Amino acid sequence: MTVPELTRELEVASQLAREAGALLLRWRAVGFSVEHKTSLEDPVTAADREASALIVSGLAGAFPEDGLMSEEETDSAARLSCERVWVIDPIDGTSEFIKGTADYCVSIGLAIGNDAVLGVVYAPSTDELFAGIVGQGVWKNGQQVQRAPRSESWRIAVSDTEFGRELNRHDLPGMLPSGSIALKLARLSGDEADATFTMSPRSEWDIAAGDALLQAAGGKLRRRDGGEVRYNQPQPHLEQGLIAGLPDAVDWLEGELSRRRLPTAHLGLKASAPAWTYLKDVDRDALGGHPGVSIRHAGSEVLALLVVNPETRSVERAEGDAFHLERLTRDVIRAVGPLSAADAKLSP
Repeated sequence: MTVPELTRELEVASQLAREAGALLLRWRAVGFSVEHKTSLEDPVTAADREASALIVSGLAGAFPEDGLMSEEETDSAARLSCERVWVIDPIDGTSEFIKGTADYCVSIGLAIGNDAVLGVVYAPSTDELFAGIVGQGVWKNGQQVQRAPRSESWRIAVSDTEFGRELNRHDLPGMLPSGSIALKLARLSGDEADATFTMSPRSEWDIAAGDALLQAAGGKLRRRDGGEVRYNQPQPHLEQGLIAGLPDAVDWLEGELSRRRLPTAHLGLKASAPAWTYLKDVDRDALGGHPGVSIRHAGSEVLALLVVNPETRSVERAEGDAFHLERLTRDVIRAVGPLSAADAKLSP
């Protein structure tokens, strides 16, 4: 698609990101309590909510015809009829914000016609503002980013959580663990890393701004099975892990992930997905059309299978290696919410 100039949109989003960042620093100075949404791995604070309200109010005032979606606001189906939708994460990396590290950010993306086209990512603790528009370039603190040529020794930004739990067992070269996925993508756009990937799924608000920044820098982001990512969907939680970066680095990384058989989850698996063929024949016959089939797989090998009734959140089947089943269960809980009390043994 042809992306409009969007100069005013970039200015407004950048200003709101800085204002939200200043608010977050004030909360850090005075202290705050921590709550949890779906699990202990899904924290939220008053700072998240107040920053969200600030950003949503500012965007609604500046662009009243646009749709809005924020991680910390009640979602509305009204956004689905909007051509332009702002996708907001007031704190990406809430766990890092709580711990007192610098690895968190404010993330504001704009999607037009389901494509991420504008991104602003602001890291308050280090005062780094990444801003970009697809087709126009990326700026860091007002200076346009110029990428240096690179063709080897790729720098791979990875999740510090995923690194601590299982990536540290693998010999993938160039791994640089960190927290916020939005900030990872921003640093890719700023020539501070070359590629990234996740084993667990993410949500639209985690990646919309970073995706736009990466595209503006000539990179790409897609699902682990090669499928594209579309924004402003009825269900904002993506079903799979992701891979992103410069085209040459992504091509190299995909080969390395395949060779090392590094797993990924696929939630809400449908018969049309490539991973459906990884199920046993008997499971394909039994589960066809079921809306709550999720797997964790390495290549074509299914490591764990979880079948959940999406209406009651009750587990109908839970099979596979204990470690991978636990990881898959956590991913499902992040997407659909806590499982029923009868299945508490599967919860974190």
